[in-house]
Amino acid sequence: MSEPVYRFSGHESFSCRYAWIPKAVESIEEDSFLFQDVDAAMVRLGLGKNMVKSLRFWVQAMRVAQSSRDGELHLTDFGHRIFNRSGLDPYLEDITTLWLLHWQLCSHRENPLFAWDFLFNRYNEPEIIKSNVLSVIERESRQLARPLSKTTLSQHFDVFMHTYVPTHSHKAEVVEDSLDCPLVELELIERIGQRVNSQDKLEPAYAFRREPKPDLNWGVFLFAIDDYWRRNRHDEQTITLRQITAGPGSPGQVFKLPEDDIRKRLSEIEERSDGIFTYKESALFELVQRNSGEFEDLIGAAYEGDLAYA
Repeated sequence: MSEPVYRFSGHESFSCRYAWIPKAVESIEEDSFLFQDVDAAMVRLGLGKNMVKSLRFWVQAMRVAQSSRDGELHLTDFGHRIFNRSGLDPYLEDITTLWLLHWQLCSHRENPLFAWDFLFNRYNEPEIIKSNVLSVIERESRQLARPLSKTTLSQHFDVFMHTYVPTHSHKAEVVEDSLDCPLVELELIERIGQRVNSQDKLEPAYAFRREPKPDLNWGVFLFAIDDYWRRNRHDEQTITLRQITAGPGSPGQVFKLPEDDIRKRLSEIEERSDGIFTYKESALFELVQRNSGEFEDLIGAAYEGDLAYA
């Protein structure tokens, strides 16, 4: 397996905003070459030049669209199923879509976004404090082939935080034209107060919300298990509870689910997956086995009400 090529830029220092994805999908369906002409895209989308570049980046990072060699953008099956005019959630109104977009954003293997890959998978500190994280990221980045400035690293971290932390104090203030990213509604990162940093200055402190997440339904969980398996363990018939909980890019890490919650979900996975997955638990091991059979429509299943996790 080749080493990943990390991405630190492309977002133009903008997190993805509420109206952007539906607007981009509509535009791509009308003209798949629109983003090749920045001036035309600015007029069509009503965005500034750097925002147009940022939007092109985000629709690909979230796997809503993909680019061909000539720069043409095409909707992926994922993007088409959810966001086309008759799709499952064309106006980004369902929290199921937000969980799926978050998963898509965090599950890149070859070209992962560095802050997403590092903070969700390898950062083990209980608190997220910018100065502390930046010092760690700077050390990590020195191992890469190309040097990166502190400004680039700081901007990249800020975009990560703005993706999940609202710029306002009340969730009820979230509206379609908000400057926030829609993923703030997942409440994956919460502010926990202030801490004194290494320069003896007060600094905001945040933490991942590592609680059970009832609004992450069974369809999304199955989609993530299946996708994780195909991307990382495609030649294996079984994976362990530990891999699902703490493996890099795993559902447990990406969704910040506690082990007990995952174990409870897995105890129902045979019935929920129509026997495609089986959970086996003994005194020696806890693992999931992949049996014969294929899912017909995991994307559609994620939006079915009877798959809601209770």
